[in-house]
Amino acid sequence: MASIKHKRSFLAALFAATILSGGNVAFSQTVGDIPAILITPDKVVSSIGTLEFRDGAPSPETVKKVYDTLAFTRGLDAFLNSYGGASAYAIHKGLLGIGAEDNTVTIFPELMDSNSLFLTANADTVYYFSIVDLTKGPMVVEQPPMGVGTINDMWFQWIVDIGFPGPDRGEGGRYLILPPDYDGAVPEGGFYVARSKTNRVIYASRGYLVDNDPKPTVENIKRHMKIYPYTPGGVGTSIATALEGKVKLEANPKVPETKFFEASGKAFNTIPPSDYSFFEMINANVQEEPADSYNPELAGQLAAIGIAKGKEFKPDDRMKKILTDAAAVGNASGRVLNWDASNISGWAYYPGSGWANMLWEGGANFETPPPMVTKEGLFNPLPPTGARTLNAKTAFYYGYTLDSPGMIMRLPKVGSQYLMGFVDADKKAFDGGKTYKVTLPPNIPAEAFWSFTVYDNQSRSMLDTPQKYPRAGSQSYPSPAAEAAADGSTTIYFGPTQPKDVKRGNWIQTVPEKGWFTLLRLYSPLESFFTKEWRPSEVELVP
Repeated sequence: MASIKHKRSFLAALFAATILSGGNVAFSQTVGDIPAILITPDKVVSSIGTLEFRDGAPSPETVKKVYDTLAFTRGLDAFLNSYGGASAYAIHKGLLGIGAEDNTVTIFPELMDSNSLFLTANADTVYYFSIVDLTKGPMVVEQPPMGVGTINDMWFQWIVDIGFPGPDRGEGGRYLILPPDYDGAVPEGGFYVARSKTNRVIYASRGYLVDNDPKPTVENIKRHMKIYPYTPGGVGTSIATALEGKVKLEANPKVPETKFFEASGKAFNTIPPSDYSFFEMINANVQEEPADSYNPELAGQLAAIGIAKGKEFKPDDRMKKILTDAAAVGNASGRVLNWDASNISGWAYYPGSGWANMLWEGGANFETPPPMVTKEGLFNPLPPTGARTLNAKTAFYYGYTLDSPGMIMRLPKVGSQYLMGFVDADKKAFDGGKTYKVTLPPNIPAEAFWSFTVYDNQSRSMLDTPQKYPRAGSQSYPSPAAEAAADGSTTIYFGPTQPKDVKRGNWIQTVPEKGWFTLLRLYSPLESFFTKEWRPSEVELVP
């Protein structure tokens, strides 16, 4: 017995000496037959407290600490890695809450305003979107011309772009969305075919104003937008194929009238909760969708905290407390990664700037930066990294919705580009009681139009002020257009009151004792944005 105690004491002393020497102990140094670097001492001081062992065997107290830590870690990972799924589910729930059923089209004929709680939406374009139900089979979505959008599944996994960035290239067309595991007939032509991993998809598109007027855009959408079931053997299937016995020829039934739900001015919430109920929302999404609709790693994280397809989620008081803590830290993580975005390598628009975009690090798939475009107009794809940019993914889904390569193309005159501004020139968060200004040099690189929108720190939705539409930009609807100075530059002011001698179109109202941040949007961006020959000033505090 004495020899065992002596051996343990000697090993502990050697371990301590290893730590004090900076851990520089070679594998050849051994105690008996065991290398010293493999030895677990009787006590280890860690970030979760002192861990105790008896010749490597954990004490009951250590067992509890480690299990609690594993539960917290997996709960935190689940929060961070499933936020996109919670956000997609929250959009569905929010639409149902105002009466917008699946397969109907929610449209904002007078644009979206600050009444709606919707992550960083804009007040510049006509939004129209739908939750398309695939549980009864494939569905057809007839995309109107002149649209810009995407289709995502219920985990915000990208399926296909639509409109200008999609295969219809802005001319409109029929998209056939296949449900998971569909093995039936598929048309030979006439449709853009895409497959979903989930039982429902989010169709989201927007239309640009026509001469600063939303009415022609709304009319175009209502005239062309249709959602209806696909008829196997109908248009798109040749007689030759039918003769092969693969599918029975059918006549296409009359397309049903599209139901539109007008949502301008309506108050509804589409944002996931930041407390324990977040996990209840994720569980609801898991139960509605196929077990293999998301990756096995996330499925494992969710299963480790009691969320699994076909099983009741019923955590005990201990687990509820741990998950409440995990949600608090997860929520803090989303905030840190957005407000500190300009300090994260690869996110700042230029060195030292407060303007940033997390998608430049890993692109729309959060893995490899978007392709470069040469002066000859050729794509120059970057080699795959093989590594998920987890911080970029967390930051994006915490503050923004839907995923599409069109959001981060380095291609002039295609799609749009975004600069996120969370801090001023001194890298301090914005104070709603103070006045700030930003100057855009002449020749703003936006062929279509540009805008600033101001958002509430808490909800990440448009800031609710008497202005209703907290924006400024080149369009004269729904608020006056910003006016340029004599030298061609344009200065926008943010503050609780309109500064003297500043035009209404050059001022966005803020609220005292209310934090805010802003997005600069450039629609159909020009080359000078990508080369950084043009760049905005920092947002400066006005003395």
